[in-house]
Amino acid sequence: MRSDFFYIMISPEIILNAYLQGYFPMAEGDSEEIFWHSPNPRAIIPLDNPRMPRSLRKSIRKYGFKFTIDENFEFVIRSCSERKETWISEEIIENYCELNRWGVAHSVETWQDGKIVGGLYGISLGSAFFGESMFNLSSDAAKGAFYFLIEYLQRNEFTLLDSQYINHFTEQLGAVEISKKDYYKLLKEAIAVKNKF
Repeated sequence: MRSDFFYIMISPEIILNAYLQGYFPMAEGDSEEIFWHSPNPRAIIPLDNPRMPRSLRKSIRKYGFKFTIDENFEFVIRSCSERKETWISEEIIENYCELNRWGVAHSVETWQDGKIVGGLYGISLGSAFFGESMFNLSSDAAKGAFYFLIEYLQRNEFTLLDSQYINHFTEQLGAVEISKKDYYKLLKEAIAVKNKF
């Protein structure tokens, strides 16, 4: 896998412009310097394919999960950053919280017994959603948030769900890799559509 990346300053405006060009920011190690990534191949999750598994529906009923959107964005992004190795630095958190206030960055929360036990966040532009990270404090909580997001995007006629890099978890959720050329074609079409998250 090849990924083009370079270092540059960060701001909400720069972040949005980067997404439009197919790049996204990640902090690097202890230095927390921000680098801009553009993987080739690129991982996406086709929106005409994923359906919530029956076993997950049972888990949602069993654990009494409830789902919300943008109820507590900062809690979600900070929870996503709480791991041994993280690319979500304080600078990234601050900028994405500002993008949430702008109505561009969004979170999905999974609730259980009045507490957030899982969730995810990402960026929405046109009919594209760029998934950034998930976290899980209860079995199936992150998966539940993911499929809630899928159903929400399908209902609202989104055409692109970008999962950036592929890994074992996103592959289980239906992620596939496509060439950068094909990705840019999908990206251009998706951001040209006027859509609202």
